[in-house]
Amino acid sequence: MALQTQIEEKLNQSLKNKDKNLYPTLRLIVSAIKDVIIANRTKEKKDLTDQDIVGLLKKMVKQRSESCEVYKQAGRNELLESELKEIEIIKFFLPKQLSEEETKKLCEDVIKKLGANSIKDMGKVMGELKKTHGDVLDFSKVGSIIKTVLK
Repeated sequence: MALQTQIEEKLNQSLKNKDKNLYPTLRLIVSAIKDVIIANRTKEKKDLTDQDIVGLLKKMVKQRSESCEVYKQAGRNELLESELKEIEIIKFFLPKQLSEEETKKLCEDVIKKLGANSIKDMGKVMGELKKTHGDVLDFSKVGSIIKTVLK
């Protein structure tokens, strides 16, 4: 089943169940997907793939994570809790991310495969990782791991 369909079905189900914790966030997700579809109408690309939607969801999580930092610094706990709940709901639709150990092993394997031996090769390594494992890696962790391995 397509990811967009899953999200819309979950939204309909939460509306029927009157789940006030779930449906506002799902509406935001569906709205963001529709905004991208509308923006793509002027281009050749009409439909969104699951990978496009995963990218959009990751962007939404990143925005909310940045908001969480601001709310922590400002001492706005009620807004922080709201953002954390939204992140949890959005992450439900994302592929499971690899653990720290799995990420490190994968980075080391790609570094060996490419023969990278200095920090100058970091771009090549990151490019290869994005191409092959872009949806299951947290690239905020990947950068620091690659830096420590290539030193």
